[in-house]
Amino acid sequence: MRNINTIKVNFKGGIIAPGQLYNILLAAAKSGLLYVRFGLRQQLLFDVEIEELDNLTAELQALGFTYELNQESFPNIMSSCPAEEVFILNTWLKEHVYKEVLDAFTYTPRLKINISDSNQSFTPLLTGNINWVASPTEPQFWHLFIRFPKTNIVYEWKDIVHTKDIAGMSLLIEETILQDTQKFYDNKEASGDELYEKIKPGSFHTRPAAAPLSLPAFNLPYYEGLNRYSDKYWLGIYRRDELYDIKFMKDICLLCLQTGIEQLYSTPWKTIIIKGINGASRKDWNDILDKHQINVRHAANELNFQVEDYNIEALKLKHHLVKYLNDDDSRTFGVCIGIKTRRKSEVFCSILVKRKPLIRIGKWEFLHVYDILCAKDYNPNERTDFVYSKDNPKFVLAEQLRRAVISYYRYPGETEAVYNDSLE
Repeated sequence: MRNINTIKVNFKGGIIAPGQLYNILLAAAKSGLLYVRFGLRQQLLFDVEIEELDNLTAELQALGFTYELNQESFPNIMSSCPAEEVFILNTWLKEHVYKEVLDAFTYTPRLKINISDSNQSFTPLLTGNINWVASPTEPQFWHLFIRFPKTNIVYEWKDIVHTKDIAGMSLLIEETILQDTQKFYDNKEASGDELYEKIKPGSFHTRPAAAPLSLPAFNLPYYEGLNRYSDKYWLGIYRRDELYDIKFMKDICLLCLQTGIEQLYSTPWKTIIIKGINGASRKDWNDILDKHQINVRHAANELNFQVEDYNIEALKLKHHLVKYLNDDDSRTFGVCIGIKTRRKSEVFCSILVKRKPLIRIGKWEFLHVYDILCAKDYNPNERTDFVYSKDNPKFVLAEQLRRAVISYYRYPGETEAVYNDSLE
């Protein structure tokens, strides 16, 4: 039996320098790896056999990269920077502001932090514990949403906070939560007002929020392919098996360096985006795709799924559901479907397929069935609002999911009826 270990390397905000990535890929290739993956929080992942583990970790240490081995103690800081210019227009939050914010994090967060533009739905706003959302009306100020760890309790902060204080305030909030876990961690009675009172507002540049922030309506853009924007192009790459060939990734890094592209981006959809491609090098990018046989025009009902990291079973279930939707020629544009098989994991979605055991004995689970749950207004940035159907065996799950997707398109007229039916 193979002993596989997972190494995780965080790139803050999903921003990756091609030179750094190239060196990591060289180290991985020397250790016999053929593929890398990207995670839901925009991190880089390696699956390493035990025989090569010491070699690869030594290489990473020599290169000066920090990493985690088979752990999730330090979640990556997530950002909507990959969508800037491509899916986000007319905003004050430009790439240099993201970098200013991310560079100010001189510590390694233990809680999940999201840095998001309010004018987008490509990356999740509220899947972190400390969620910063740029004000749509006041440049350099941010709304703050706290989602207490291991709960669905979301608290909107009473103040908006200046860009320069995001890192410092995040650290203080994290320390306050972790110092009093009985009140603020895995507690369904956690009080946002109590946390607010513990943070000294005078220490930071804040002002009272004029009104609660209205979250944007969700509409997932088509995020792959070679596409024009302004006078340049962007390239989005998705892999069905979530595996990125190291030789292919090395060629991408080298072409970025040759054509003056200073970074590429990983996304919460386990994909990569390259921006700033000039017209003169467009053929070179097409040549790389040809060389490595990379398809960049997958069906939308495949791109609309999110599954947990490190989860082969969830990925197989996704393929089963996608095949059914494809065979039925179902429309899924704009809806985001998540698959969750683990307790208290976080999946960004409009419609959630949640696996649960009928029998649990200690850590062992038997006879799985599935619930289908829908987010409020079908907006993934809201919490789960109603149960569409419960206790579905796998052989009826795909059809039940198809019907749930239809309910999304009929919303809001029939949502109440669906909700009432689910309670009977």
